[in-house]
Amino acid sequence: MDIDFLMPYLVHLVVLYVSVGVIYLVYKYKSRPATPNFPPGRKGLPYLGETLDYVLASRRGTPEKFVTDRTTKYSPDVFRTSLLGEDMAIFCGAAGNKFLFSGQNKYVTSWWPHSIKKALMDPSSVDNSSKEESTKLRAYLPPFLKPESLQHYIPVMDIMAKEHLDQHWSPYNQVQVFPLSKKYTFSLACRLFMSVHDQEEIEKFAKPFALATAGLISVPIDLPGSTFNRAVKAGKLIRQELLALITKKKNELSEKGLTVASDLVDSMLMDGMTEIEIGNKIVGFFIASHDTTSTAITFIVSYLTDYRDIYNRVLEEQMDILRTKGPGEPLRWEDIQKMKYTWCVACEAMRLAPPANGAFREAITDFTYAGYTIPKGWKAFWTVHSTNKNPNYFPDPEKFDPSRFEGNGPAPYTFVPFGGGPRMCPGKEYARLEILTFIHNLVTRFKWEKLNPNEKISYIPSPIPEEGLPIKLQAA
Repeated sequence: MDIDFLMPYLVHLVVLYVSVGVIYLVYKYKSRPATPNFPPGRKGLPYLGETLDYVLASRRGTPEKFVTDRTTKYSPDVFRTSLLGEDMAIFCGAAGNKFLFSGQNKYVTSWWPHSIKKALMDPSSVDNSSKEESTKLRAYLPPFLKPESLQHYIPVMDIMAKEHLDQHWSPYNQVQVFPLSKKYTFSLACRLFMSVHDQEEIEKFAKPFALATAGLISVPIDLPGSTFNRAVKAGKLIRQELLALITKKKNELSEKGLTVASDLVDSMLMDGMTEIEIGNKIVGFFIASHDTTSTAITFIVSYLTDYRDIYNRVLEEQMDILRTKGPGEPLRWEDIQKMKYTWCVACEAMRLAPPANGAFREAITDFTYAGYTIPKGWKAFWTVHSTNKNPNYFPDPEKFDPSRFEGNGPAPYTFVPFGGGPRMCPGKEYARLEILTFIHNLVTRFKWEKLNPNEKISYIPSPIPEEGLPIKLQAA
């Protein structure tokens, strides 16, 4: 059969078919949602992400290198990575800090990584992201953490500092500063948070607490013998000891019919919180008030040893205060307010050896930052390591120079050791008083020198002198 006469029709049909197909594909492509412009970066290894890279940089004493390498390669504003088993955006610089601090409960909310929850808290009672948790935490602040009441606790801090130095420093020619500063801050927290005075009871919490905090930024693999596994076991032990103490205090309150709280635990019990909820929050307060403060004290002592002119100026300031006190008269609020240069020294020590790395958030809505899309559910992290040694904010950043904090001090959001915005550390003033009270007693009683001037520093997760900062003591 001759089909030549059909060819023109067949050609028209093919052309029509192809045209319709092209039109459909163009329409489908144009109607498809644009691919979100996520922050640049890399996720690293499956599950592990870049946690190992961060841990290794920290153990080498250069956690800021993890940040600066990526801000240089990807973006100075925000980059994408994966840490502690979670995909997250790392916000950098003063602008990144300001955005996350001011965006609390608008763009982001507080968030705890699963690994940290598992190591330190009862997972059944803590929400990963919770505006309500943040509000509750501040609602149960004990009176001594509120600025208007803190001044009444300075004499207690002063007396405990003197007792600590009498017992653990004065009898010896050589001491290790880091473990002793931890002992002091932990004992003070136990007394003020839980009314625990007995040293043996304090040790029940102190030893496992050290193991637990060491695993906070470890690779979250729960295998026997791993740092994370030891942290999880220690966390369980802490919760058991806390539960026993809280239950005991609950029974005492009931039996004695007390209506006035003597410490933080009493306050939370009277407000109807469960024992598990109280235990979780006590752990959070200990992390904020003990581990970081002891690190700050250690590095203040270290830098005062290295810079004799700065030490002499601090000593002069503290001796001027001491000369106004009568025999046995404790420090008062007005004395602390005179320690302006000493606090500048403390701030510079916290800039170069930051006790806390930063904090986590979770996006509660889609938002755009620096031209990049951050979708709802993504995790975010602000870190001091993007500003503290940034020469744009701190010229000659490796130099120890307390004068940076005199006058108006650093530009806003460049130095944020206590965070900022609604989630600023509620214990900021408590930490300031604790640090200054201890340093006052130390410098007015002792002179010291380092036994190993070249001691290495690791971050686990706070900076730690690998030998505990051993020093040789002599009376001032």
